Amino acid sequence: MEHFARSWTALRTAVAEIPDEDFDRPSGCSGWIIRDLVCHLVIGAQDVLITLVTPAETEPTVDAVTYWSVVEPPTGEDPLDALIPRLAAAYGEPRLLKFHFDDVGSAAGRAAELADPAARVATCGEVLTVGDYLSAYALEWSLHHLDLIAHLPSAAEPPAETLAAARALLEKIAGTPFPASFSDRDALLVATGRRAPTGEEKAALGDLAAKVPLSIG
Repeated sequence: MEHFARSWTALRTAVAEIPDEDFDRPSGCSGWIIRDLVCHLVIGAQDVLITLVTPAETEPTVDAVTYWSVVEPPTGEDPLDALIPRLAAAYGEPRLLKFHFDDVGSAAGRAAELADPAARVATCGEVLTVGDYLSAYALEWSLHHLDLIAHLPSAAEPPAETLAAARALLEKIAGTPFPASFSDRDALLVATGRRAPTGEEKAALGDLAAKVPLSIG
């Protein structure tokens, strides 16, 4: 719960601080500019709100780790992925997109703070506790924060503690630790294919090099 709050607050702050003229810059998500990524975050905030008010009575079927599956890398053919740029463009001015994201994002943050970590919720055909759901989403926020600032060298990094938590969760998803020589940021970028490993990093990965990048969904 704490990592969700910190990662989400940091991400919302980072979006608010991006100058309007930078919304047309590339993001770390292939094929998406920053405007598209922020629109995706609006949908993510809506998903959080929907899930937190979708109670479940049955036993959990997944936890923060098994909520994620290793999937095939995106091809750009998914209808929702194709829809995002059109939705983002419809906002016209970046300030309108910023306003909507802050409005929905603030509500999602408040809902998360008020939620009972032990309560069970349903999403995507699965049941899990609120605590596990929000822990899973903290990984997404950390990765997308890195995507947001990929081409903005002066922008603030995600909090160190949330990067460390995201790395730990991704290692559990991968079923193996990443090399200790990797910083948390580099481990997340390399493991998810957001950056190709250097020769030295590839050597440090050893057999794990054949398993990355990991695409999770």
